[in-house]
Amino acid sequence: MLLGSAVQATAAPADGRARISTAFEIPGDRVYPEGITADPHTGDLYVGSFEGGAIFRAKPGQRVAEEFLPARGDGRTQALGLEVDQARRLWVMDRLTGLAVYDIPSRRLLARFVVPNQLPRLVNDVAITPDGTAYITESRQAVVYRVTPEQLAEAGEQGGEVPLTPAFDLSKVVEPHEPNTITLNGIVAGPSGRYLLTVDMTGGDLYRIALPSGKVDKVALSGGDLLTGDGMELQNGTLWAVHPITNANAVSRWRIGSDGRTARLTRRLTDPALGTPTTLLRKDGKLYVVRSQFDKGGPTGPGTPQLPFSVALVRGF
Repeated sequence: MLLGSAVQATAAPADGRARISTAFEIPGDRVYPEGITADPHTGDLYVGSFEGGAIFRAKPGQRVAEEFLPARGDGRTQALGLEVDQARRLWVMDRLTGLAVYDIPSRRLLARFVVPNQLPRLVNDVAITPDGTAYITESRQAVVYRVTPEQLAEAGEQGGEVPLTPAFDLSKVVEPHEPNTITLNGIVAGPSGRYLLTVDMTGGDLYRIALPSGKVDKVALSGGDLLTGDGMELQNGTLWAVHPITNANAVSRWRIGSDGRTARLTRRLTDPALGTPTTLLRKDGKLYVVRSQFDKGGPTGPGTPQLPFSVALVRGF
């Protein structure tokens, strides 16, 4: 079921069960979508491609997304985490280089930030706090980078590539793992901007980073863990997280304490129809879940993807 019929039902299913359908399709046979975000001014959804870094846009009611930024444009190789800020700037994480920031109305590249060292890297996800500061996870170094509005403005004036600024080093905080293990992944900001939450997908832990001090505490989890947790969404004290690898094709839902120090598992949905989800977006009471199909000829498995690529719509969760 595609968007035209799916969006007609906005209420949760009467029997309390989640309903999974297709929100919209994504053109291309090697897309392997990874990130998703929404323009708060128009409701347009943007999805990034792991293969080539193309960005696709789906307007409300659109059955098939359209290409918004071409693959390998401006040096992009992969598009992972995405975010749109209040100024209608699209932030795009590139796994191997850093991030690019675009003006949505003109599609113009405003600034590019790069990882300042040659260590193994995986620039992964981004969260933007109410003051406009962006925080970016680096999953192999367990570092969180920061880009302030002032740094963005300066980078736009300078042009060229600007080094990313490390803000918080969690490499000594997360539990020990093998070298180059993927640790920090999804990241979200508390509603007041007083803290960040980021997940260690290998250890299954959730960490709270106080702002602006940077003090890091492990969130007390009850009812389960966040093993293989990837993209996350936080709204009104509820946290949703996807789990694409072990216990694949799952979304978990958590109740976050008022101070962000506790998280209680309230529900878990596991279904092959989620298509190895990498992240999700909560909008109008529904979840838009990215079906990466990484396990079907992508970075985590052999085989052939089922075309077309698409984004799932989950109601009642």
